Amino acid sequence: MKGFFLSGILCVLLTAQNSFGQENWGGGVDGEQLHFGFTFQYVASEFKILKTSKWKGTFIDPFNGLPMIDSEMKSLSSPVTPGFGLGFVSDLRLGDNANLRFTPGMVFADRIVNYEYENAIFNTQKRVQATLVDLPLGIKLKSDRQKNFRAYVIAGAKYSVDIVSKKKTDDLALSPEAKYLKNNKNTIWYEAGFGLDIYFEFFKMSPEIKFAQSAKSVLRDFDRPENPYTAPIDKLFIRNLQFSLYFE
Repeated sequence: MKGFFLSGILCVLLTAQNSFGQENWGGGVDGEQLHFGFTFQYVASEFKILKTSKWKGTFIDPFNGLPMIDSEMKSLSSPVTPGFGLGFVSDLRLGDNANLRFTPGMVFADRIVNYEYENAIFNTQKRVQATLVDLPLGIKLKSDRQKNFRAYVIAGAKYSVDIVSKKKTDDLALSPEAKYLKNNKNTIWYEAGFGLDIYFEFFKMSPEIKFAQSAKSVLRDFDRPENPYTAPIDKLFIRNLQFSLYFE
C-alpha cells in the first residue's frame, strides 16, 4: 500500500512536469455552475488516545475483586494503518475563486491499538474494522489559474456512518473481548487540506492532501463494567491523513 501511495505521487509529479510545456488546456469545468467527478483515495489512519490518570493498572474485576490482567501496562499506542476509498464529486461554483464541494464516498480503513505490559505474555493488539460511508462538505478556495495549474486550500466537516459496526457490536455470539474497542456508528469530523488543479485538454486532475480528526471521542460505551482494554482509555479520537486524486 505504501508503494502504491509513492507511485501515485510520482505519477502526479511526472504528469505535472509534462503539463508545464503544453499550451493552456481548455479542459476542466471551472466555468460551469455545477459539475461532477470522481475520486480515488489512500488513507493513513490511527487513533489519538487520551489515557486516564491510572492507565497503567492493574485493573480489578468488580465481580470477584481479582486483577483482570495480573501486570501493569507499559505502553498504549496506535500505529498508523493504511486504507483506501473511492467516491464522487459534486461541485457548486460560488465565484471565480471559491467552490462548495460535496464529496460522498466509501472508505475502508481499520485502526489498531497495541497493549504492552511489564509481563510480556499479556501483550496484545486490538483491531477495529471499519467500512465508512463518508459525507464531507467543504469550501474550496482557489488561486488564479496560472497556465495549466491552480493551487487551492479546502476546509470543512464530514459526517460518517460505519456500515459494519452495528452488525458486529450487536452480535451476541461475539465474545466480550471482541467488542471492547468498537467505535460509535456515527461520527462527525473536521478536516482541512490543500491541493493542485492540473488542467488537461478534456478534464482536470487534482491531487489533494487532507487531514481529518473526529470531533468527539468514538469509543463506544456498552454499559458494561470496565475491562482491561477500555479502562486505560479516557477518550479515543480518530485521525486520518488522506491523499486523493480527483478527476473532473
